Formats: sequence, C-alpha cells, structure tokens
Amino acid sequence: MAEIEKVEYWRWKESNWKNPDIPDWRGSLITAGIDIGSTSTQAVIMADGIPYAYSNMRTGSNSPDSAINAINWAMKDTGLTLEDITYTIGTGYGRVNVPFSNKTVTEITCHSRGANFIYGPSIRTILDMGGQDCKAIHCDENGAVTSFMMNDKCAAGTGRGMEVIANLLAVRVEDIGKMSFEIDEEPPPVSSTCVIFAKSEATKLMRAGWTKEKVLAAYCHAMALRVVRLLERNGMELDFAITGGIAKNIGVVKRIERLMGVTALEPKWDTQIAGAAGAALIAKDLVERKRAKEAVAAK
Repeated sequence: MAEIEKVEYWRWKESNWKNPDIPDWRGSLITAGIDIGSTSTQAVIMADGIPYAYSNMRTGSNSPDSAINAINWAMKDTGLTLEDITYTIGTGYGRVNVPFSNKTVTEITCHSRGANFIYGPSIRTILDMGGQDCKAIHCDENGAVTSFMMNDKCAAGTGRGMEVIANLLAVRVEDIGKMSFEIDEEPPPVSSTCVIFAKSEATKLMRAGWTKEKVLAAYCHAMALRVVRLLERNGMELDFAITGGIAKNIGVVKRIERLMGVTALEPKWDTQIAGAAGAALIAKDLVERKRAKEAVAAK
C-alpha cells in the first residue's frame, strides 16, 4: 500500500539567490547581514552595497545553527567563505546568537535601512509584518528611524497566524491571498484577534457552511484591520511600503490599502530580506568609516 504524503500547508517555500549581474566578487567590499526572526532567517551578502547573494529559510530550534545554515546556503556556488566577508551584522530577535557576527543591531534600525534600499528614498512609513510581531516605522530619506510602534502581544496579524489558518483549512500558505478574493462579496472580519480564538471561529464558520475562500477573506480582513490600527496610532506618512513575509500576501496587502486609502510601493527586491539587507548595508557603512579614519590618520 502506497504511503500517503502528509502535506504541510503552512510551510512556505525556502529560497536562495545569486546575482547574475555580478560574475566575480573579488576586489569588492563584501559585507553580510543575518536576520534571525521567530519563524524565518535571512542571510544577505552585499558586494560594494549591491546584493550579491541571499537565502531565506525557516528558523530552526537552534538559532546559531539557523545563522550558519542561512549564510552557507547564501554562499553556495559563489566561491565565498566566511573569511571573505569583511564584516557581518546580526539582527532580529536571535541576533545575539549569530556566532560569526562582528556586531548586533536592532531589527527596527535594520528594517528601516533595508526598506529604504528595497523601495527607495521616498519611503516614509514602513509596515513590517513578521512571524510573531508587527512594526510601524517612520524613517527619513536615508532610512534612519524617526519613530516606531510595535505589536507583539499576539500572533494574529502575523506570519505565524497565517500559517495556523493555512493548516486548519488545508490551503497552501502562498495561495491564501489569491483565494481570499474568490468570493461574491467581502464578508465581515473574524471577530477575534487571537490566533487561538480565530482558529476556533474559522472552524465554526466552516461548519456553518462558509467556503474556504470566504473564511480566508474574513481572516485577511481581520489581519488588515489589526495592523491598520497600529498604523493609525503611529501615523501615516507617504510613501508607504510593507516588508516581511505577509507583504507577499495580496489578500492582506490590498485590504490594508483599501482601509488606509493608500497604495503601497512595489518592491524591487524580496520583501523578506529587508532586515538582513539593512544589516549588510550598515556593515558596509561601518567598514568604510573605519577605513576613512585610518586613511586620515595615516597621512
């Protein structure tokens, strides 16, 4: 009897990438950023401030191992080793557990700088929707933080909340956004912002005859409402952009845009690498400042 494959609907696709436009990194200033989040870890390698390679993978039970696995996957087929990286910055909730980092920097600072890189200098409001929390960040034209607020009391409105619903409804997490629009009319949002209660409510709605698409629409609507309240408390300045894994969910993004009456900027790079990219850019700044000081002192 053939073994039945167990589908993990919550499991998003891990990835790595190498820049085809940079055939050789030798002679470049190589810096790296490692962002260890609660559910995902990213490693970004920059060559003279341009993304050369990166990886995006699920955070394991051991943060140091997650950091090592992420950087090794990013370096795959590049010819790079850790010794070739001049400076590495760790960020995210697990930043102190990056065994090869030269320095740690808070995720707020790194996400702001990374979003500035991904979306451009016009960005003023960033909504970072991570695995376990959401952050509303204001920044200037250089990507420096001017103010921020965050919500980390509950996993609702986060990537973890979306994973729970994906498994409950047996829908692949990457399909949730599209499916949430396959409805006749927008349903009211699920009433609870707690993942546990939202899961219970979704189960009741399915038993009451709601389609999966309608339940997903109600859940995406509730997620959007939750983060919009955070944005309203922190204030909205244009241009506006979203980072993190949920930025890839069109069902949540479009509902946020509708509720706020704004259009989010289109990303130039993967929205999940914002923190690690910002860390790698800050690492470049630190190295260049140090070299400039040494050059002045040597005169």
